Amino acid sequence: MPPLPVDIWFDLVCPWCGIGKRRFEAALAEFEHRDDVRVRWRSFELDPHAPRDATLTIPERMQQDLGLTARQAEEGAAGLTALAAELGLVYRLAAARPVNSFDAHRLLHAAAGRGLGDAVRERLMVAYTGEGAHLADHATLAALASEVGFPAADARTVLAGDDHTDAVRADEEQAARIGVTGVPTVVIAGRRITGAQPPDLLLAELGAAWRNAGRISLDRSGDLS
Repeated sequence: MPPLPVDIWFDLVCPWCGIGKRRFEAALAEFEHRDDVRVRWRSFELDPHAPRDATLTIPERMQQDLGLTARQAEEGAAGLTALAAELGLVYRLAAARPVNSFDAHRLLHAAAGRGLGDAVRERLMVAYTGEGAHLADHATLAALASEVGFPAADARTVLAGDDHTDAVRADEEQAARIGVTGVPTVVIAGRRITGAQPPDLLLAELGAAWRNAGRISLDRSGDLS
């Protein structure tokens, strides 16, 4: 039988996406049919026109984009940091700058083609929110990818050209077609769930999608479960 499809649109420079990723992983770990789920991570740029060398940090962008005071932005960043900590993530958002993420998404598609998509995605997201890594800098991206098995020289070659541009654009075009306007967005068997929702909600959605598809599974003894 075909696997249950899950598509997740995300941006590497979105701190909510790191939280959403951990929450989805927690839900999937509890889902009894997790081995029959196919997860596809989809590229999305929150700001396609973001500069490669952004100077504003995440709290400063919150002030600029949301009209917050410095104190309000600091409190918002602290709230995100606390949520991340509950999931085992260390956020240092005052060091993270929302740069252009297009090349980083291209690199992720290249990594996925080598079976390294999950590892490279995790490394880049943690490096950005926790270490202030410059995710538009090719040398930084190549070095981070090499830490999890993607040869730095190969990463530099990908980044120097336009490999996987079409794949990134295809993800973004699909997002536009189905009405995805922000991230994280999880689409489970066609049902769209916006935002970094709690694991319990995501687990319930996985279960509902499974039941709606009329699926059954067999345990090792051959009994229906």
